[in-house]
Amino acid sequence: MAAADQETHARPVRPRSYKNKSHQRVFLGAVGDLQKDGVLQDVVLEVEGRRFPCHRLVLSAASPYFRAMFTSDMAESRQETVLLQGLDADVFEEILSYIYSGTLQVSLDSVQHLYHAADLLQLDYVRDTCSSYMVRNVERSTCVDLYKFADVFSVKIVMKACLQSIARNFTEIASSEEFCSLSVDQLTEIISHEELDVKEETGVWEAVVRWVQHNKEDRLQHLPSILPHIRFNLLTPYNMVTILDHPLVREDPGRSVIRNVVKDASNQKGRLGADTLEMALLFPEGSTEMLWMNPGEDKYIKCQYNLYPLAGTVTRDNDIYILAEESHRNCVLFKYNHVQNNWKRMSKVPRVVGSDRHNDYLLEINGDLFYLLVVSSKLVLKEYDHLTDEWYDCSRPEHDGRLAFNAAVSCNDRIYLFTQTELHSYDPREDQWCRKAPSDYISQVDNAVAMGTEIFCTNVNFEKTLVYDTEADSWSELSGWQDTTHSIENITVFVLKNKLHAVVDSFNEEIENILLVFVYDRVEDVWSELDTLPARDWDMFRPMFPVARMYLPHLNASQ
Repeated sequence: MAAADQETHARPVRPRSYKNKSHQRVFLGAVGDLQKDGVLQDVVLEVEGRRFPCHRLVLSAASPYFRAMFTSDMAESRQETVLLQGLDADVFEEILSYIYSGTLQVSLDSVQHLYHAADLLQLDYVRDTCSSYMVRNVERSTCVDLYKFADVFSVKIVMKACLQSIARNFTEIASSEEFCSLSVDQLTEIISHEELDVKEETGVWEAVVRWVQHNKEDRLQHLPSILPHIRFNLLTPYNMVTILDHPLVREDPGRSVIRNVVKDASNQKGRLGADTLEMALLFPEGSTEMLWMNPGEDKYIKCQYNLYPLAGTVTRDNDIYILAEESHRNCVLFKYNHVQNNWKRMSKVPRVVGSDRHNDYLLEINGDLFYLLVVSSKLVLKEYDHLTDEWYDCSRPEHDGRLAFNAAVSCNDRIYLFTQTELHSYDPREDQWCRKAPSDYISQVDNAVAMGTEIFCTNVNFEKTLVYDTEADSWSELSGWQDTTHSIENITVFVLKNKLHAVVDSFNEEIENILLVFVYDRVEDVWSELDTLPARDWDMFRPMFPVARMYLPHLNASQ
């Protein structure tokens, strides 16, 4: 009876599925081994005379192009050797390596060839990776070449990044040989760009003249279609007459058409770079209002943004980034839009802080961003990956734990960290830290800023200015602020128009809080008072002020 009752109440045995988390990795590794050992290969692909034995199944699984080739009635489905046209053998070898391993090696030299091959073979991941790689590597020296390539293959994301870079650096790029290799459509797209950064419209006309004269016989005919994209209404009457009397206009058979285009120019708005000024950005305490300033020009513009900044930096392409506090444990990276005067939210980064004193630094080296968090006896360094929009850990230096007071700055392609007792240098290419030569000056560093290959520092009382030469690994001493009537609470140094500046948070004899701005004359070795900041609790405990070239009409529009 008991056995029967037990049988009646037995729990049903239910099926269950199990997933081997390492299966894909092991399987791909085994497939790679088969290819490496030349086992079970059933087709040979020939590219530029080189033979690549492969597996039809693997190729078909990786590429819709090969799947269609080997599963249809195409002749290649029955051939033991298949000839592939329009591919580079070395590039195809890299493609094949990716198919069998899942790892792709990309460089500036190979990225365009890889994209072309991936486009032909319908390898979406390779194509997207190459697109992202090109976007990340858009800079002054590469933007024209990448733009022309992206235009041919209609890679919109790359075209957009290249156009922005060309527009931002138009004056420099327009004088390059590569600029003259643009097609007429590419040229007109560039000079029509709403963010073209030129101070005067004559710069656009001169660029067009240079492009036409590079191949005058073929290009002169395009002048009537190019000229409507020049904003002639921005020219002075004298410059207008000069253009109408230019040999290109006088020699062109359609000069009457050109003259009409020039005279009938519409009332187009001004160029982005027509009214610019280098300005420093100050953060407030406990407020979302920020101050753009150029004390030498007596220019102060307050803007309201819905974020609480911790640190900021500016790239060599004038891109402005800030880290803003989201919570006690997280901050967010934002990028500034010069035209819209707002901030675009990007990536979140963990911010592990306690009750101890801490400093947040956002540093830039050759367009790459680094977040350095220093908390009393420990530090964290992370690098931002533009491709994945994520942060990755970097190595950390060996230190003596005395980090309560510190300063950090990027200079000469490295990051320099000053602590109470040591100076550390970080090389991002090697992901390695090294300790620099000891010096009595290190303990006196309260804040720092880079200019050229030198780092300028002040001590806490602003009695002296210290200079560290990163190339010579040596120190020198300059004068400080020679004043005994003020008590100094904090100092921040920054570089504006290639001159060293300092904002000093001080108290006078009447115990009034004053924020004074100073500028340093290195020839005379003297600091001079420049201005007094507008009354406000500006956050002087932030390590540095980002300095950028600002487009005043867009800033003023927000007031």
